Amino acid sequence: MDCDPQRPTVEIWTDGGCKPNPGPGGWAAILRFGRHEREISGADPATTNNRMELTAAASALESLTRPCLVALHTDSEYVRNGITRWQTGWVRRNWRNASGDPVANMDLWRRLLDAAAPHQIEWRWVRGHAGDVMNERADRLATLARDQAAGVARAKV
Repeated sequence: MDCDPQRPTVEIWTDGGCKPNPGPGGWAAILRFGRHEREISGADPATTNNRMELTAAASALESLTRPCLVALHTDSEYVRNGITRWQTGWVRRNWRNASGDPVANMDLWRRLLDAAAPHQIEWRWVRGHAGDVMNERADRLATLARDQAAGVARAKV
């Protein structure tokens, strides 16, 4: 990656999901800058897997306080393909997909694009549940947040 040596390098691992889909969901991100790490997570009592994956990536990037070089690891092909391949067409077609329908999760795609704008990002896809230690850790954090959201949703019934 051609990098500006003045920008710090941050590695980020994200994950999100819900069970059932749609249903209670959780997201998480782990940010690493040198020897420093930060975990962030959250939940939604009624959502989808894709929304949680997008929220994880956007929230992680929003938490950065200055422009950075970023290696963002995601197990979501939806997020990686959307940000690296599909979004230019969506924007060109005024947020319509190839079929002419409004883009699903447009609010979160816009949020992610805004959050990504100040940074130079390498979007890395990792196979989920395949032994990548940091991906597994992000999955555990997202699952914990999801389970807490599910408990809150059940308590309200």
